[in-house]
Amino acid sequence: MSSNAASDDASVRVICGATAAGKSAIAMALAHSHDTLIISADSRQIYRGFDIGTAKPSAADRLLVPHRGVDVAEPSERYSAAQWATQARDWIAEAVALGKTPVVVGGTGFYLRALVEPLFNAPPLDPERRAALERLFATTSTEDLRRWCTRLDPERAHLGRVQLARAVEVALLSGQRLSELHRTRAQAPTIRARYLVVDPGPSLGGRIEHRVDAMLASGWPEEVRQLAARLDDTAPAWKASGYRVMRDLVQGRVSAQTARERIVIETRQYAKRQRTWFRHQLPPESTTRVNPNDRDAESTLNAWWEGRMAV
Repeated sequence: MSSNAASDDASVRVICGATAAGKSAIAMALAHSHDTLIISADSRQIYRGFDIGTAKPSAADRLLVPHRGVDVAEPSERYSAAQWATQARDWIAEAVALGKTPVVVGGTGFYLRALVEPLFNAPPLDPERRAALERLFATTSTEDLRRWCTRLDPERAHLGRVQLARAVEVALLSGQRLSELHRTRAQAPTIRARYLVVDPGPSLGGRIEHRVDAMLASGWPEEVRQLAARLDDTAPAWKASGYRVMRDLVQGRVSAQTARERIVIETRQYAKRQRTWFRHQLPPESTTRVNPNDRDAESTLNAWWEGRMAV
């Protein structure tokens, strides 16, 4: 366990880390002793109806503590990190106006980056052409997207799939490079963050398996069956981890055991990418790391909350 948390009362508290690491449990535990408003930074929890497989906060938790960033978009709607960051700023202001402490909780790194990055005025893009590109991207490999981005906006070609698709989309539909737009249309950032990275170490693999089993037992297949009956296969929400495999299960293309194994592997791979991102992309001077299994985890949490250096 290590910490370099900066003491800065003006910064927003952010609890982040890999899926199944225990972020939500820590946020709820802190809410018992502090008057908080929780803002989800999870690109899967934004979609209505995608509940069990995204580990949305329970109805009981949402009654105890106000949550924002959950159920804000239709599954067929494309929802960007910039949209989330814009709304997150409003939710932070709402919390302050209510006399509550805003706490951002989630594992979507590009959402968190968008919150603290300089803003820029994005060019308007034709919705029909965007929808056509979305359908094309759904069947395009990440490697091909990266090759396109290397030609169209090479400065962003090292990024992940979502960012690659966005860069290609903007270049094709506006004739401008997203990297250049960020430089020429940037506005000063308004949010500073103090990060708590939750990482349970080697036990994460077991936690992921336990969570997948709990989701399956809680009716995840039936949830997906109902969603598949009303949603097009290209709806952006299907990109949420595990949902395409679950759709294969309910449509009889794979067995329950195969589906479980594939989802566990997919989730572990996703968690590995998240861990890498949170290891390298956050500013060390404002980041505290905690293993919730350690005996001194509570003292680290308290030090981070108060903006003190944890020992």
